[in-house]
Amino acid sequence: MRITSALVDPALLDLPWSTPLEEWPADHLVALPQGISRHVVRFVRLAGTVYAVKETGERVAEREYDLLRALERIDFPSVEAVAIVADRVDPTGEPLAPVLITRHLQFSLPYRALFSNTLRPETMNRLLDALAALIVRMHLTGFFWGDCSLSNTLFRRDAGAFAAYLVDAETGALHPRLSNGQRGEDLEIARVNIFGEALDLQAAGLLHESIDPEVVCEEVVARYERLWHEITFEQEVAREARHDIEGRIRRLNEMGFDVAEVAMSLVDQGAYLIRPKVVDAGYHSRRLLRLTGLDAEENQARRLLNDLDTYRAESDLTDEQQAAHRWLTEVFEPVVRAVPAHLRRKLEPSELFAQVIEHRWRLSEKAGRDVGLAPAVQSFLADVLVHRPDEQAVLGIEVATG
Repeated sequence: MRITSALVDPALLDLPWSTPLEEWPADHLVALPQGISRHVVRFVRLAGTVYAVKETGERVAEREYDLLRALERIDFPSVEAVAIVADRVDPTGEPLAPVLITRHLQFSLPYRALFSNTLRPETMNRLLDALAALIVRMHLTGFFWGDCSLSNTLFRRDAGAFAAYLVDAETGALHPRLSNGQRGEDLEIARVNIFGEALDLQAAGLLHESIDPEVVCEEVVARYERLWHEITFEQEVAREARHDIEGRIRRLNEMGFDVAEVAMSLVDQGAYLIRPKVVDAGYHSRRLLRLTGLDAEENQARRLLNDLDTYRAESDLTDEQQAAHRWLTEVFEPVVRAVPAHLRRKLEPSELFAQVIEHRWRLSEKAGRDVGLAPAVQSFLADVLVHRPDEQAVLGIEVATG
């Protein structure tokens, strides 16, 4: 047996590598929602960490491992490659397929686990928005997916929306830049795959009757095209309306994208053509991490930063770092600590705080005044959180084996 890994967890050596993956005993596995895959995939938990183990070909495993490691280096939203286990043989000496090991993404779900007969079309819209944003970010990075689908994506809750993560990269390729033809091919693959997945959900009775599979696949492409246009189009700005340049950058920041520079060229009658160079997504996430050390999804970060900025204004603090430290210790952390131990597995801290903020706003609207944070927290715990499913257990952090 041969293990290729940047950092090997010694516990990996104790897994039954001489047994085909589909025959692994239950005492090594954890039960997690799983998407459709052409490969045999199993989940294991070792020392509190959940791993996904996938049987595949050796060259395919090596290529996917390298790609996922490259995506991790550029902070792209994808699962983390951990190791390749090759040269496996069974007790009779027969060779077994190599496996690729990735770290399971906490608090994430495959799309099929999010569907039921009562799923609202609005939830489908949020999934499509997340997938379209993932593909846009992917293409800005120069990554060609080659098998874009809901099945190859994991979703995490993100302050009322979803954040999408790439799971399967075995058909992908990383380039300095993608051509329009490569982008179009990826979109056509997405259209065909998502249409088939929506039909499969419909046949299984898991798709709301108001959702049309053909509309679903077209909507992903339409949402992608709208977002791609907003990020990349060349805009003409009059000489006397240069503030529009700042407005364009602000809109892109609000969508979560960083702008490194703006290309400007003079045209007739003194107007300018401007094209922003968008370098990466995660504008709000990076600002929150820099100020507070909190690692959150983009929409969560936006809500937390809004609360931080409000706290800073109300406290009359001019120093941003000082305000962030005080907000973290006087506002965020007390809210998280207020959750009883038996409820802490339901939501991750950033999502919990984002939902408390939303709950406070709803209570204040109903009361016609600001109800305050402490009453909002107690109301959220008693009236909302206690009735939510134990999400952390469902998603594999505290699950029983066997």
